[in-house]
Amino acid sequence: MADWRSEEFYEARRAELEDRVGPHRFKHSLGVSETAASLARIYGADETAARVAGLLHDWDKGYDDPGILARADELGMELTDELVAMPRVLHGLTAAEALGREFPELPPEVLAAIERHTLGDVDMSDSDMIVYIADALEPGRKGKTVEKLRKQVGKSNLRELFLDVYAYWVLLIMERRHPMYSRTTEIWNSYMPEQEVFLSEANPDPIPWGRP
Repeated sequence: MADWRSEEFYEARRAELEDRVGPHRFKHSLGVSETAASLARIYGADETAARVAGLLHDWDKGYDDPGILARADELGMELTDELVAMPRVLHGLTAAEALGREFPELPPEVLAAIERHTLGDVDMSDSDMIVYIADALEPGRKGKTVEKLRKQVGKSNLRELFLDVYAYWVLLIMERRHPMYSRTTEIWNSYMPEQEVFLSEANPDPIPWGRP
Protein backbone atom coordinates (compact mmCIF):
# COMPACT_ATOMS: atom_id res chain seq x y z
CA MET A 1 0.00 0.00 0.00
CA ALA A 2 1.39 3.39 -1.01
CA ASP A 3 2.29 6.04 1.55
CA TRP A 4 -0.29 8.76 1.02
CA ARG A 5 1.99 11.24 2.79
CA SER A 6 4.81 10.75 0.31
CA GLU A 7 5.68 13.19 -2.44
CA GLU A 8 5.48 10.30 -4.88
CA PHE A 9 1.81 9.75 -4.02
CA TYR A 10 1.07 13.46 -4.37
CA GLU A 11 2.81 13.76 -7.74
CA ALA A 12 1.11 10.63 -9.11
CA ARG A 13 -2.34 11.96 -8.16
CA ARG A 14 -1.39 15.38 -9.52
CA ALA A 15 -0.58 13.83 -12.92
CA GLU A 16 -3.84 11.86 -12.92
CA LEU A 17 -5.84 14.93 -11.98
CA GLU A 18 -4.41 16.88 -14.88
CA ASP A 19 -5.87 14.25 -17.22
CA ARG A 20 -9.25 14.26 -15.44
CA VAL A 21 -10.13 17.97 -15.44
CA GLY A 22 -9.60 20.97 -17.69
CA PRO A 23 -6.65 23.39 -17.36
CA HIS A 24 -8.62 25.96 -15.35
CA ARG A 25 -9.88 23.37 -12.85
CA PHE A 26 -6.43 21.83 -12.59
CA LYS A 27 -4.87 25.21 -11.79
CA HIS A 28 -7.62 25.83 -9.25
CA SER A 29 -6.96 22.49 -7.56
CA LEU A 30 -3.24 23.25 -7.24
CA GLY A 31 -4.14 26.62 -5.74
CA VAL A 32 -6.50 25.02 -3.24
CA SER A 33 -3.84 22.47 -2.32
CA GLU A 34 -1.19 25.06 -1.55
CA THR A 35 -3.65 27.40 0.18
CA ALA A 36 -4.90 24.54 2.35
CA ALA A 37 -1.32 23.65 3.30
CA SER A 38 -0.65 27.28 4.23
CA LEU A 39 -3.83 27.48 6.33
CA ALA A 40 -2.89 24.25 8.09
CA ARG A 41 0.48 25.72 9.05
CA ILE A 42 -1.17 28.87 10.38
CA TYR A 43 -3.90 27.09 12.32
CA GLY A 44 -1.90 24.12 13.59
CA ALA A 45 -3.57 21.39 11.54
CA ASP A 46 -2.10 18.48 9.56
CA GLU A 47 -0.39 20.19 6.62
CA THR A 48 0.04 17.05 4.51
CA ALA A 49 -3.59 16.01 4.95
CA ALA A 50 -4.74 19.50 3.97
CA ARG A 51 -2.45 19.59 0.93
CA VAL A 52 -3.60 16.18 -0.35
CA ALA A 53 -7.29 16.88 0.29
CA GLY A 54 -6.97 20.25 -1.43
CA LEU A 55 -5.41 18.61 -4.48
CA LEU A 56 -8.11 15.93 -4.71
CA HIS A 57 -11.20 17.94 -3.71
CA ASP A 58 -12.35 18.40 -7.34
CA TRP A 59 -11.33 14.92 -8.48
CA ASP A 60 -14.78 14.38 -10.04
CA LYS A 61 -15.40 17.93 -11.22
CA GLY A 62 -14.84 16.94 -14.84
CA TYR A 63 -18.26 15.26 -15.06
CA ASP A 64 -21.25 17.13 -16.44
CA ASP A 65 -24.61 16.89 -14.65
CA PRO A 66 -25.77 13.61 -16.24
CA GLY A 67 -22.26 12.25 -15.86
CA ILE A 68 -22.00 12.93 -12.13
CA LEU A 69 -25.40 11.32 -11.54
CA ALA A 70 -24.23 8.28 -13.48
CA ARG A 71 -21.02 8.30 -11.43
CA ALA A 72 -23.02 8.24 -8.17
CA ASP A 73 -25.11 5.37 -9.51
CA GLU A 74 -22.00 3.49 -10.58
CA LEU A 75 -20.62 3.86 -7.05
CA GLY A 76 -23.88 2.57 -5.58
CA MET A 77 -24.57 5.79 -3.72
CA GLU A 78 -28.10 6.46 -2.51
CA LEU A 79 -28.97 10.12 -3.09
CA THR A 80 -31.92 12.08 -1.80
CA ASP A 81 -34.25 13.63 -4.37
CA GLU A 82 -32.87 17.01 -3.34
CA LEU A 83 -29.29 16.05 -4.17
CA VAL A 84 -30.32 14.48 -7.46
CA ALA A 85 -31.80 17.86 -8.33
CA MET A 86 -28.51 19.59 -7.36
CA PRO A 87 -25.88 17.64 -9.33
CA ARG A 88 -23.35 20.48 -9.19
CA VAL A 89 -22.69 19.72 -5.50
CA LEU A 90 -22.23 15.97 -5.91
CA HIS A 91 -18.60 15.90 -7.04
CA GLY A 92 -17.29 16.11 -3.47
CA LEU A 93 -19.43 13.18 -2.35
CA THR A 94 -18.60 10.98 -5.31
CA ALA A 95 -14.90 11.85 -5.18
CA ALA A 96 -14.62 10.89 -1.53
CA GLU A 97 -16.37 7.58 -2.19
CA ALA A 98 -14.32 6.75 -5.29
CA LEU A 99 -10.97 7.82 -3.84
CA GLY A 100 -11.59 5.86 -0.67
CA ARG A 101 -12.09 2.71 -2.73
CA GLU A 102 -9.20 3.28 -5.13
CA PHE A 103 -6.74 4.46 -2.50
CA PRO A 104 -7.67 2.78 0.80
CA GLU A 105 -4.54 4.26 2.35
CA LEU A 106 -6.19 7.68 2.36
CA PRO A 107 -7.35 8.40 5.94
CA PRO A 108 -10.92 9.36 6.86
CA GLU A 109 -9.69 12.89 7.65
CA VAL A 110 -8.73 13.50 4.03
CA LEU A 111 -11.84 11.86 2.57
CA ALA A 112 -14.16 13.81 4.88
CA ALA A 113 -12.59 17.13 3.86
CA ILE A 114 -13.12 16.24 0.21
CA GLU A 115 -16.71 15.14 0.80
CA ARG A 116 -17.66 18.25 2.78
CA HIS A 117 -16.06 20.96 0.67
CA THR A 118 -19.28 21.79 -1.21
CA LEU A 119 -22.13 21.58 1.31
CA GLY A 120 -20.34 21.77 4.64
CA ASP A 121 -21.74 20.02 7.70
CA VAL A 122 -22.65 20.56 11.33
CA ASP A 123 -19.51 18.99 12.78
CA MET A 124 -16.71 20.20 10.53
CA SER A 125 -13.22 19.27 11.71
CA ASP A 126 -10.31 21.67 11.38
CA SER A 127 -9.23 19.86 8.19
CA ASP A 128 -12.76 20.11 6.77
CA MET A 129 -12.87 23.84 7.46
CA ILE A 130 -9.41 24.41 6.02
CA VAL A 131 -10.23 22.79 2.66
CA TYR A 132 -13.60 24.55 2.57
CA ILE A 133 -11.90 27.92 3.16
CA ALA A 134 -9.05 27.19 0.75
CA ASP A 135 -11.55 26.45 -2.02
CA ALA A 136 -12.83 30.02 -1.66
CA LEU A 137 -9.53 31.82 -1.06
CA GLU A 138 -7.05 30.17 -3.45
CA PRO A 139 -5.18 32.72 -5.62
CA GLY A 140 -7.39 32.23 -8.67
CA ARG A 141 -10.49 33.52 -6.88
CA LYS A 142 -11.14 37.22 -7.44
CA GLY A 143 -13.40 39.83 -5.88
CA LYS A 144 -13.53 42.38 -3.07
CA THR A 145 -15.14 39.99 -0.61
CA VAL A 146 -12.54 37.31 -1.31
CA GLU A 147 -9.75 39.84 -0.75
CA LYS A 148 -11.37 40.92 2.51
CA LEU A 149 -11.61 37.31 3.65
CA ARG A 150 -7.95 36.67 2.77
CA LYS A 151 -6.95 39.49 5.10
CA GLN A 152 -8.67 37.67 7.97
CA VAL A 153 -6.34 34.65 7.69
CA GLY A 154 -4.28 34.44 10.86
CA LYS A 155 -6.31 37.22 12.49
CA SER A 156 -9.65 35.45 12.83
CA ASN A 157 -9.82 32.07 14.53
CA LEU A 158 -10.51 29.14 12.22
CA ARG A 159 -14.20 28.74 13.07
CA GLU A 160 -14.84 32.46 12.65
CA LEU A 161 -13.12 32.42 9.26
CA PHE A 162 -15.08 29.34 8.22
CA LEU A 163 -18.37 31.02 9.15
CA ASP A 164 -17.51 34.12 7.15
CA VAL A 165 -16.60 32.02 4.11
CA TYR A 166 -19.76 29.93 4.54
CA ALA A 167 -21.84 33.11 4.69
CA TYR A 168 -20.08 34.41 1.57
CA TRP A 169 -21.03 31.29 -0.39
CA VAL A 170 -24.63 31.39 0.85
CA LEU A 171 -25.04 35.00 -0.24
CA LEU A 172 -23.43 34.23 -3.60
CA ILE A 173 -25.85 31.34 -4.16
CA MET A 174 -28.76 33.63 -3.39
CA GLU A 175 -27.45 36.39 -5.67
CA ARG A 176 -27.07 33.90 -8.52
CA ARG A 177 -30.58 32.51 -7.90
CA HIS A 178 -29.34 28.96 -7.39
CA PRO A 179 -31.31 26.52 -5.21
CA MET A 180 -30.30 26.46 -1.55
CA TYR A 181 -29.42 23.22 0.21
CA SER A 182 -32.14 22.52 2.75
CA ARG A 183 -29.70 21.93 5.62
CA THR A 184 -27.97 25.30 5.21
CA THR A 185 -29.80 26.89 8.14
CA GLU A 186 -29.17 23.85 10.33
CA ILE A 187 -25.46 23.94 9.51
CA TRP A 188 -25.22 27.68 10.16
CA ASN A 189 -27.14 27.54 13.43
CA SER A 190 -25.04 24.67 14.74
CA TYR A 191 -22.08 27.06 15.04
CA MET A 192 -23.95 29.99 16.53
CA PRO A 193 -23.68 29.46 20.32
CA GLU A 194 -19.88 29.47 20.24
CA GLN A 195 -19.81 32.35 17.78
CA GLU A 196 -22.20 34.45 19.88
CA VAL A 197 -20.02 33.99 22.94
CA PHE A 198 -16.96 35.03 20.95
CA LEU A 199 -18.67 38.14 19.63
CA SER A 200 -20.07 39.20 22.99
CA GLU A 201 -16.64 38.91 24.59
CA ALA A 202 -14.84 40.69 21.74
CA ASN A 203 -17.41 43.46 21.30
CA PRO A 204 -20.24 44.23 23.73
CA ASP A 205 -22.25 45.81 20.92
CA PRO A 206 -21.40 43.81 17.78
CA ILE A 207 -22.75 44.66 14.35
CA PRO A 208 -24.55 41.66 12.80
CA TRP A 209 -22.66 40.07 9.91
CA GLY A 210 -23.54 41.50 6.52
CA ARG A 211 -24.90 44.83 7.74
CA PRO A 212 -23.06 48.14 7.21
